This record gives sequence, C-alpha cells and structure tokens, in this order.
Amino acid sequence: MSGREDKKSNDLFYTCSLIDYIARKTKNRRADVVDALGKDTISRIYDLADVYHSDNIDQVSDDLIKAAGITCGTFDNVANARYAVPSHWDIGKVYKRLILGIAREKQIPVIEAFMQAYHSFVSDKIDEYNSSFYYDAPQNILLAFLEGTLEYKVE
Repeated sequence: MSGREDKKSNDLFYTCSLIDYIARKTKNRRADVVDALGKDTISRIYDLADVYHSDNIDQVSDDLIKAAGITCGTFDNVANARYAVPSHWDIGKVYKRLILGIAREKQIPVIEAFMQAYHSFVSDKIDEYNSSFYYDAPQNILLAFLEGTLEYKVE
C-alpha cells in the first residue's frame, strides 16, 4: 500500500469517476453508461486504472465512448442542479465507498458489487444533486442499498 488507500481502492475510485465523467459528457444515466461499456470493459478499466489515470481523462473518455458507441442522451443532472455540483471525482468517491461496502457485506467480488451499485435505486438517488443524499454518510448510503429503502433502521 502506498498513499492513504490501497491501490485497488484507488483504481476503483478512478473507474467510478470515469463512469461519472462519461455520463456527464454524454448526458446519460450512470447505469446506461455501465451497460454500454459492459462488464468486461469495466473490469479492464478497473484492472488498468493506473495506466488510464496517467492519460488525459478527456481522451480516455472519448476513446471509450467511441468504442462502446455511446450516444448523447437527455439526462443532464448537472444542468438541472440548483446548487453547487459535485465533481466527477466527488461522485467517484461516493460510488467507491458504496461498492467496497457492498462487496464486503455481501462477500462478493468488487466488479459484481460495482454492477449492483450502478443498477440500484441508490444510483438514481446519488445522481439527484438537488438532494442531500450523495453527501450523506457512507454507511447510510450503504444501509439504504442493503435495506432497499431510504427508510432503513440503524441498529
């Protein structure tokens, strides 16, 4: 481990941030970007994140958008935000923590947890920048996912 977190956590952070970057650039929901890229490509991004991270994120995202045939959508949560918009790095950190929590709690591989996180109702809640959910405590976001509701019980 070098730095504040282990390498694979940092790789996951980059992967999640890149998904958000692509989604904003193409005006698509995060789950739609994940579906367009597919599990194999996401696994490759996660495995090679240290390489991708050394390249320009605009170039990396353009290459992935082109390769996956991602077209421009109509979902623009950035334009619809009434308050300060979190960066793609901020949202990447939210997803990274959620995915690691899911993997730990469900004892499943990170990529499986990744797919579950982005295909859950929690992903839509994180993308609502006019709400406070995305900056809620990481354990509360994880509990919402695990309980399947925002009406979770803290024990």
